[in-house]
Amino acid sequence: MNTDSLFRPFSLKSLNIRNRIVMAPMTRSFSPNGVPTDTVAAYYSKRAEGEVGLILSEGTVIDRPSSSNDANVPHFYGEQALAGWQEVINGVHAAGGAMGPQVWHMGIMDNHQSGWVPPVPFEGPSGLNRPGFNNGNTMTESDIADTIAAFGRATADAKRLGFDTVELHGAHGYLIDQFFWEATNLRTDNWGGKTLPERSRFALEVVKEVRKQVGEDFAIILRLSQWKPADYTNKLAKTPQELEAWLNPLADAGVDIFHCSQRRFWENEFEGSDLNFAGWAKKVTGKATITVGSVGLNGEFLAAFAGESSQPSSLDELLRRMDRGDFDLVAVGRPLLSDPSWVKKIREQRTDELKGFSKEALAELVLA
Repeated sequence: MNTDSLFRPFSLKSLNIRNRIVMAPMTRSFSPNGVPTDTVAAYYSKRAEGEVGLILSEGTVIDRPSSSNDANVPHFYGEQALAGWQEVINGVHAAGGAMGPQVWHMGIMDNHQSGWVPPVPFEGPSGLNRPGFNNGNTMTESDIADTIAAFGRATADAKRLGFDTVELHGAHGYLIDQFFWEATNLRTDNWGGKTLPERSRFALEVVKEVRKQVGEDFAIILRLSQWKPADYTNKLAKTPQELEAWLNPLADAGVDIFHCSQRRFWENEFEGSDLNFAGWAKKVTGKATITVGSVGLNGEFLAAFAGESSQPSSLDELLRRMDRGDFDLVAVGRPLLSDPSWVKKIREQRTDELKGFSKEALAELVLA
C-alpha cells in the first residue's frame, strides 16, 4: 500500500499541516457544563502525538441560549470554557499538531435523553428539524442577527487563542443545514425561498461575518452534507449545476475548504461520474476539499451508534481517488476515536496492529 499521497504536507493561509489526514469532529460530551477538562485536552494532545495532520474538535456551541441540547457538549464562549480550549490548543501545538474548533449551533433538536433542556426553547428557521416535527421557535430577524454575530465572536476567539483554522458546522440537520433544507426552512421572507441558493442566505451571512472577524489570511472550513438524519437519501443539490449554484457563492463569501460529509466516501455523488461529494465540490468551486465517511473501517458511523462494531478495511480506493486529485484532505473518525496512534501505524505500514471499533469506545476518551 503506497500511502505517499496521504503524507504530503498541506498549506493554505493560516493552515500548515504535516500530512493530509484530518481528525473528524466527533461529539463526545465529556465537558461538564460546557467546560473542556484536562482529560479533554489530553485526548486531543494524544492524537497530535500520533501524527494527525489537522485535528477538528468535537462540535463546540456558540453563545446562544439554546444552541445546545446537551449540558456536557463544550461551549466556545465564556471565560471558563475558553480557558479550557486554551489548554487544548497549547497541548496540541506542543505535540506538533494543528487544530481548529468546529463551531456549532444545533438549531431545532429532539430533547436529550438525559432530560436536560436549555433555558429557552430551541430555535430554527421554521421550528422544525424534520418534516412534521416542531420542537422550538421560529427565529426572528433579531434572533438571526444575534446568531450570526455569535458565530463571528466564536471564530474571533478561536483565532485569538491560537487555533490554526476554524470549521463551521453546516451539515447533518443542524441550524445552518436547517436553513438549507426545503423541508425545515418554510420561510417566505429573505431567509427562505424556493431555491437552494435563496435558502443559503443565512450561511452566506455567517461566512461573511466570520471572514470579517478573522481576516483574509485565516483558513475557514465549512462542513456540508447532502444527507440528513431524517433522510439518508436526501440531496440538497440534485445535479452538478445545482451544486455549483449552491457552493460558489459560499466560496466567494470566504470559504476556503469544503468538508464534504458522506456516510461512505466511495459512493458517487451524481450519475455519470465516479466523483464523490468532495470530488464534485472541488471540481465546481476550485477550492480545497476534505472527504469523509467510513474511512478505514468496514462499517459506517451511524451504525456504530446503534451498536454495530467495525473492522479495519483497505485504503486502496481512498488512495486511488486521492492520487487522482479528487480531494485534498481525508477526515478519519472512529479509527482515531479508538486509537490515537492510527496515523502513525498507517505511515509505518503496521496494518496488522490496527484496531476495530465498538460502541464501548464512545463511553470514554481513549488516551492509549
